[in-house]
Amino acid sequence: MLRLLSLLQTHRYWPGAELADRLEVSPRTLRRDVDRLRELGYPVDAARGVAGGYQLQAGAAVPPLLLDDDEAVAIAVGLRTAAAGAVAGFEETSVRALAKVIQLLPPRLRKRIDALQAATAPGVFGGGPTLNPATLTTIALACRGEERLRFDYTAREAEGSARYVEPHRLVSLGRRWYLVAWDLDRGDWRSFRIDRLTAPRLTGARFRPREIPGGDPVAWMRSRLAAVPNRYDVSVVIARPAAVVRKHVGQWGTAEPVSASSSRLRMNVDDLSWPVMVLGTLGADFTVESPPELRDRARAAAETLLRGAGR
Repeated sequence: MLRLLSLLQTHRYWPGAELADRLEVSPRTLRRDVDRLRELGYPVDAARGVAGGYQLQAGAAVPPLLLDDDEAVAIAVGLRTAAAGAVAGFEETSVRALAKVIQLLPPRLRKRIDALQAATAPGVFGGGPTLNPATLTTIALACRGEERLRFDYTAREAEGSARYVEPHRLVSLGRRWYLVAWDLDRGDWRSFRIDRLTAPRLTGARFRPREIPGGDPVAWMRSRLAAVPNRYDVSVVIARPAAVVRKHVGQWGTAEPVSASSSRLRMNVDDLSWPVMVLGTLGADFTVESPPELRDRARAAAETLLRGAGR
């Protein structure tokens, strides 16, 4: 039953024979399980005949959690906040959960959520780009439903272009979101920064997912980022144990022990504002090894703070 519900929640149309084959059950068992889902309140459409199949409607209610309207809105808004990075480590999980919740919400609740989102100003910790939650949700739905996607994209130092892809996975790394997808026009795997992507559109065209090289989209994305040189390679020795620095900097840098009470912080960044903020909030003595520009930025920040403190 749970496997059936998970497949139906992609909201694609499933031919009966294909759905029964996926579940490894008989057509009769499949019909019985669909009837049980309907009894629980899930609106499942069925088409009869040789090409008959099943599809889950967009929700007219919120079964079977028995949430009232305010609770459903609170869950969706909370997931959007977590997807924006407010809860470190839960960004991708939040987007996947949000895609499931949004599919089952009736239109009146979706309007409330969009209105609430429009009336609030999200803060992005660490200077990461602010994203449109609707963009993330649309892409997540395309990944989940195995549906081809069109969007406009502006690559780094390049002109905008129209893209047509088979979306594979949304990945959150280093204060940014990326889409890992098979680019149909270029015939290869590509990654796209979500903050450079606009007007994502579901096409309704389904596809059979390809196997990403290595089988792990996060590892593949990390290898792609490692091959792209950033402007600054930061190295700083800090008078704090590596475990303390690691906990403070999270996924945006690494810390290796120098001694029991000190460590070396490494970051690869385009903007020195982030490492300056990390050093300032750690509240520990440090020595900048590279780049020289970081010394100037840290000194300028310290002088600004001193002036503001009246010294």
